[in-house]
Amino acid sequence: MTELLISTFCAGFIGTGLGGIIASLFNNESQKIMSLLLSFAAGIMLSIVCFDLLPAATVNGGIALAVIATVSGIIITYLLNYLIDYVSIKRKNIKHDAHHTAFFVSEFGHSRSALLRAGILMVSAIALHNFPEGLSIGSSYSFQHEVGLILSLVIALHNIPEGMAIVVPLIAGGMRKQRAILLTAASGIPTVFGALLGYMLGGISRFTLGISLGIACGAMIYIVFGEILPQAILMNRTQASAFSVIFGLLLGYLLVSVL
Repeated sequence: MTELLISTFCAGFIGTGLGGIIASLFNNESQKIMSLLLSFAAGIMLSIVCFDLLPAATVNGGIALAVIATVSGIIITYLLNYLIDYVSIKRKNIKHDAHHTAFFVSEFGHSRSALLRAGILMVSAIALHNFPEGLSIGSSYSFQHEVGLILSLVIALHNIPEGMAIVVPLIAGGMRKQRAILLTAASGIPTVFGALLGYMLGGISRFTLGISLGIACGAMIYIVFGEILPQAILMNRTQASAFSVIFGLLLGYLLVSVL
């Protein structure tokens, strides 16, 4: 349990916080590098889903339960993001996609107050978004600690650009850098609560472990195809991202096989 809390804390709190710290150093070249890293992380996450968690969900709960739970995980994560879209567009007129490209401040308007409101909204949106990521980590830990640790690392990498996305409009809106970075890091705290829930569900019985792993697979599938890969493509519109995904997928397979 201690290892779970530490790794999840690093994935959520430190991952987004680190993104906030390095936001001021972000430039076009580092965007390309970050795109490759994100694509690589997406490949590893897909390999964990396809070669480890989904087969484990099938073994513990059966094919039908694994498929239903995975689809449920996709739907739940999609609805969560739809809720973010609805709140953003209807109340603040800010597109959810902007949290992937927040380095371009023009996405949020020009006045300092508008930028500050955008940043605060994004803190809430990404905090909500981090919960299913924590669920995936906790479910993985309940199955195999090594897999949970790898997933924690790749999600921490995924959270870095999200932290950068939050801190830019906060600072541009007039918030002090130290406070903006701390608030950005705090948006990763729900990852811990999601991990605890996933871990507890997975530890009740083989049936609940199958459900938990299936939902975690669905959440990860949506995060990869609905969040990470679109973000990576926006940051680097070349085929290099595709090769990075493939490399991550193959390396992830090797890691899963060894573990």
